[in-house]
Amino acid sequence: MSAPLSGKVALVTGGSGGLGAVICQQLAAAGASLIVGYNRSRESAQAVVNDLPTEAGQQHCALAAPVTDSATIEQLAQQVAADYGRCDILVNCAGATRFVAHDDLSGLDDELIDQILATNVRGPFVMVRAFRSLLEKHDNGLVVNISSIAADTAMGSNVMYCASKAAVNNMTKSLARALAPKVRVVSVSPGLVDTEFVKQMDVTWRDQQAEKTPLRRLAAPEEIAAAVQVVATHLTFSTGCVIGVDGGRPLS
Repeated sequence: MSAPLSGKVALVTGGSGGLGAVICQQLAAAGASLIVGYNRSRESAQAVVNDLPTEAGQQHCALAAPVTDSATIEQLAQQVAADYGRCDILVNCAGATRFVAHDDLSGLDDELIDQILATNVRGPFVMVRAFRSLLEKHDNGLVVNISSIAADTAMGSNVMYCASKAAVNNMTKSLARALAPKVRVVSVSPGLVDTEFVKQMDVTWRDQQAEKTPLRRLAAPEEIAAAVQVVATHLTFSTGCVIGVDGGRPLS
C-alpha cells in the first residue's frame, strides 16, 4: 500500500521540535492526518503543518499540547474527538532536559528535576489517560513513547533525565499490559540524534560520541521517524517493548 496509514489520525507531542517535525513528516507521507502538538510556539507548529504532504482526505492542524497541564490535555482530547472523531496514533515526543554533569548534584536543582519528571514521565501518562477512549475506539490504537538509550546506559544530559527515560520504558510495559488488546504501547529508544540542537554543540564532543558508536555516526532524525512509522505499519504484533535505534552504542 502506498499510503498504509490512510484514514488514520496521529497526534505528535513536541511536534514542532527537530525530531517531532520529522516524525510528523513521515507519518503524513504514509497517509495519516497529523495533529502537530506544541507547548509554546503555535507559529513553529503551524510551519510544520504547512510543510506536511497532503493528499485527498488528509487534514493536518496545529494544536496546543502542553503535556504538564492535565486540564488542557483533557480539553485537547475533547477537541480532537469533536474535530476528527478518532486518534489512532499517539507519539509522545515532548521532552525536557538540560546538561548538568552527573557529579554536580547541586546543579541538578529541584526546579529542573520537577520539570524533567513532569514533562518526560507524567506527560506521556497524562496524554494516554486523556486519549485512551479515542485510541481504543477502533481496537488498534498505538502509543509510541520516544525514550533514549540513557534509560539503560545511565549516560545522558543529567542524572534525572536518564532516570526519567528508564521510567518511560517501564511505563511502556505497564501500559501495554493495561491497554491490551485494543491499544499497543511501544518505546522507540534513540541514541544521540543529529538534530539542529545537537549540531550546535561542540564539534569535538559530537565526534567523540560518533566514535564511541559501533556504526561510527549519530542517528539521523529520519531514522528515528522511520522506526515510529514501521511500528505503526509493520510491527503490528509488537507491544510492551523497547526498540533501539542507536547504532549499537550500548555495546561500547
